[in-house]
Amino acid sequence: MKNRDFYHRLGFAASGIVEAWRRERSLRAQVVLGVVAVVVTIALAPGLIWVAAVALSIALVLALELLNTAVECVIDHLHPDDAPAIKLAKDIAAGAVLVACIGATIVGLLMIVSVFRG
Repeated sequence: MKNRDFYHRLGFAASGIVEAWRRERSLRAQVVLGVVAVVVTIALAPGLIWVAAVALSIALVLALELLNTAVECVIDHLHPDDAPAIKLAKDIAAGAVLVACIGATIVGLLMIVSVFRG
């Protein structure tokens, strides 16, 4: 798979996103929340810096959700049995998603406050 042309690599990435979409309810929920954030941002029409902050927040949450899914897939394949270290690794990866979600929520709240104060 290494050194393939751009379109092949793009296809692999798209395939990964589609497969994660099918397997992970969390990803689907995050996408829905991202769409809601986009709609609210459009409705509030804040400055471009807020639009950029919201877009980056959504991208970060979705990227970390995809990485979390990838980590879980690899761990489950390599070690299908329950083990404390496996649980810890999965919990830490999920924690990264949670931290990004909290950050995205703060960005959204600050944008709303900014629009209504300004």
